[in-house]
Amino acid sequence: MSRITLVTGGMGGLGEAICMKMADMGYEVATTYSPGNSKVTAWLAEMKQKGYTFRAYPCDVASFESAQECIAKVVKDMGPVDVLVNNAGITRDMTFKKMDSTNWDLVMKTNLDSVFNMTKPVCDGMTDRGWGRIINISSVNGQKGAFGQTNYSAAKAGMHGFSKALALEVARKGVTVNTISPGYIGTKMVTAIAPEVLESKILPQIPMGRLGKPEEVAGLVAYLASDEAAFLTGANIAINGGQHMQ
Repeated sequence: MSRITLVTGGMGGLGEAICMKMADMGYEVATTYSPGNSKVTAWLAEMKQKGYTFRAYPCDVASFESAQECIAKVVKDMGPVDVLVNNAGITRDMTFKKMDSTNWDLVMKTNLDSVFNMTKPVCDGMTDRGWGRIINISSVNGQKGAFGQTNYSAAKAGMHGFSKALALEVARKGVTVNTISPGYIGTKMVTAIAPEVLESKILPQIPMGRLGKPEEVAGLVAYLASDEAAFLTGANIAINGGQHMQ
């Protein structure tokens, strides 16, 4: 029987690459999308043309109740979740002087509270079955900080604190919990940045002199989800072209 992977925020960009890679590895794949997103049908059809049959479920990952309902539907339709990839996230960038509680709360709820909301309904099942993978997609800016991102950097750093603590609790149950911290990846959002900004501000920070590829991060996710990664837990793996080294 194929293992079940659930990727939050899997429509487009990095999430899409993760969905495709996991399907290529033989997993059954579901993703979440924001309620009211009108593009889901077209996206599923596009993926179908590429040979991928995904299931997509509406979910407000910032809401515990919505997350519970989503997981219940996935389990009913597909079976218990074996691999959870917490990928959904947003930015609301501004200096701390201009930061208000609304934009702080929105980023924290979507980027950090969501990790609890989505993990809580699946973790006990993983430990009961003696196998599971929880993979949290953080950011280089959660490691080194970023101007204008106190909310985002705090949330992304918090994801790894969560990973380390939960990893300790479930290590003897066959469940691993890890964090991936990508740098600048060539998604549509990043490549939409003005070329002069990319060339003068971003690429000079990256020793490899290029953006990362979504498929490179997806490959790392696939490894962490595999049986070969069973001895790797509580780690924060940087994949940033050398932009920030620890």
